[in-house]
Amino acid sequence: MVQEAEKYKAEDEVQREKIAAKNALESLAFNMKSTAEDEKLKDKLVPEDKQKILDKCNEVINWLDRNQMAEKEEYEHQQKELQNLCNPIITQLYQGAGGVPGGVPGGVPGGFPGAGGAGGGSSGPTIEEVD
Repeated sequence: MVQEAEKYKAEDEVQREKIAAKNALESLAFNMKSTAEDEKLKDKLVPEDKQKILDKCNEVINWLDRNQMAEKEEYEHQQKELQNLCNPIITQLYQGAGGVPGGVPGGVPGGFPGAGGAGGGSSGPTIEEVD
């Protein structure tokens, strides 16, 4: 019984990682699409860049719909492609705007899942705890 539990534990872990990768990709796609469609950013986002983001997000969402049983690596590959397209555009947008609208601390586009702190965090002010 213990051996059987160990066997299923490994399978469960693989399944958990696959679901986490799928959820991260889905979240990134919908968040990037929402950001590109945000009314507050319409004057700051170049129409061609907005269309690139929307097209790629729609492509990823459609891929997700068709590939519900994909492997973790496939989800990660799709996420990396989406990040490679979106991160430079979003970083440039926020650097040019002087920070993130809505007051995300530091003006770093880290509010977007998978952004990986693409601004490095050093472009904005730092907040230190004071006693």
